[in-house]
Amino acid sequence: MARPLRYEAAGAVYHVMARGDGGKNVFDDDKDRFAWTDLMEKAHGRFGWRVHAWVLMGNHFHLLLETPEPNLVAGMKWVLGVFSQGWNRRRGRRGHVFQGRYKAVVVNGEAADGNYFKIVADYIHLNPVRSGWVGGEAGGRLRGWRWSSFGAYAGGKIPAWLETGRVLRAFQLSEDARGGKAYAGYLEARAKDRQGVITDAALSALRSGWYLGEKSFGEKVLEAIKMPFGVDRKKGSVGGDAARAHDEAAAERLVAAALSRLGLPGDPSELKGRGKWKDETELVAALVRKRTAMPNRWVADRLGMGHEVGVTRAVRRFRDDRKLAERLNALEKNLEP
Repeated sequence: MARPLRYEAAGAVYHVMARGDGGKNVFDDDKDRFAWTDLMEKAHGRFGWRVHAWVLMGNHFHLLLETPEPNLVAGMKWVLGVFSQGWNRRRGRRGHVFQGRYKAVVVNGEAADGNYFKIVADYIHLNPVRSGWVGGEAGGRLRGWRWSSFGAYAGGKIPAWLETGRVLRAFQLSEDARGGKAYAGYLEARAKDRQGVITDAALSALRSGWYLGEKSFGEKVLEAIKMPFGVDRKKGSVGGDAARAHDEAAAERLVAAALSRLGLPGDPSELKGRGKWKDETELVAALVRKRTAMPNRWVADRLGMGHEVGVTRAVRRFRDDRKLAERLNALEKNLEP
């Protein structure tokens, strides 16, 4: 059976979640958790994503995510791929880290009806309570769970990649520290009762299917998905043109910076057939595949590598060989602003 199409649109809002392969723990320690939050910061810069709420549990994560450009698929492919590579590398293993395909439920994020936005934000922030880690019988304040956006709402530091204003607006609260503390107080009160952290109606809505909103919202999304591919679309419609342009521009900047750093010419025609630069072009190819979602064909053409299998081989080499992996990490670090 073919996989259902992902809905992608400029300004779309999603409840994104994924679980560890076979139910195993993914976020074992703070190194794993910091690696994830670091990727969220990079995804914010690379894909323009706006995260409104997030939580990391032992074997899964939740995000309330907005995509100003239609690039959910490319972005998630990059985030999960980079995280999984690092996770496996730390443990000297291979294989899947996350179980199957991530889930992305489209959320009605219209300002006129903030109800669904509130449902998802509350569900995410109260996840540690439902899991028995804090609140309820476990005791302890919700803020005691460090690995979520709740602390930022409760008065902690707000990272550049997290936007708190939209959740606060949905609750008709001021978009400042006072509003954040009011929202935090409301959640702390709910966290005292594990059984009452989410209503039956809200839970039913969250589990109802592939979208969260009124029936008319779901019909609107379905109509958008049915639109033919390959046609020009206005901003806000389904389509990957803007996303691909954004990704390609980011990849081009990365290639140019890397080639310059390595002392190689920037023109693909000057790179083509130059065997003496094989190691360098493979290094750049591995970096581009690590840092962007561009396909192998684009990378091979841009670096004059010929067949795209060369890109696949380069990625494997720089992943499996420790010294090459260190060289890749060093180049990546040197190119960071």
